[in-house]
Amino acid sequence: MSTESKKVYAIIPARFASTRLPGKPLVDLAGKSMIQRVYEQAKKAKFVSEVIVATDDSRIEKAVNGFGGKVVMTPEDIQSGSDRIAFVAKNLDDAEIIINVQGDEPLLSPEMIDEAVLPLLQDDSIEVATLVKVITDEKDLKNPNMPKVVLDEEGYAVYFSRSPIPYFRETENLNEWLKSHTYYKHIGLYVFRKNFLLLFTSWRESLLERAEKLEQLRIIENGYKIKAVVTKYDSIPVDTPEDVERVKQILERTKGIKS
Repeated sequence: MSTESKKVYAIIPARFASTRLPGKPLVDLAGKSMIQRVYEQAKKAKFVSEVIVATDDSRIEKAVNGFGGKVVMTPEDIQSGSDRIAFVAKNLDDAEIIINVQGDEPLLSPEMIDEAVLPLLQDDSIEVATLVKVITDEKDLKNPNMPKVVLDEEGYAVYFSRSPIPYFRETENLNEWLKSHTYYKHIGLYVFRKNFLLLFTSWRESLLERAEKLEQLRIIENGYKIKAVVTKYDSIPVDTPEDVERVKQILERTKGIKS
């Protein structure tokens, strides 16, 4: 499928500050910075027309320029990644579809990006899409740092939560829950139509969003649908020094990312 008629931009929000891992985008991962790893993976996606890093830090800007990437400086007072990509997107006159690629996903598969973009290329009524993956381990089911999502029969998100949903009241055994129902974890890759992204980021924080600390709930609370694509692929977000070492080992073992 060609994207000539629909210009698709992947925008990577990147901030230098991080509570658990300061300077995270510039952490070295087997010879390349994390932001370069993410950028190169996004460039490999077949539906992506162009990749841009959105940052408020001159050190990240210098690093992206250094490996030949495209970077746009954004105001320091922007709080969220979605607001940062919206700041860049509003000035992209030819953009129709915007992908929010998390800047801490150096092992992100290009296929995952394409899977998330495809629904918007096929159906003009879809405003936003994201990825989900089947949960097979009860540790993931009870991990509050791994958001869960319930889907309707057409594959749209009903609700996102840090708690296991749905809750099976007849038993507290999580392995039995996994046997009784298909549970999904949310992978934080979003694809927006440009106009919807600008609309979404104009809304104030919603009540459920504030409670769960999950900004995608703002979309549902405002009466819109999020298309969820079930992927077989997975990724490893880098949030801690331990994550850095884990990803380094994978990269060294596989001699870099092949896909």
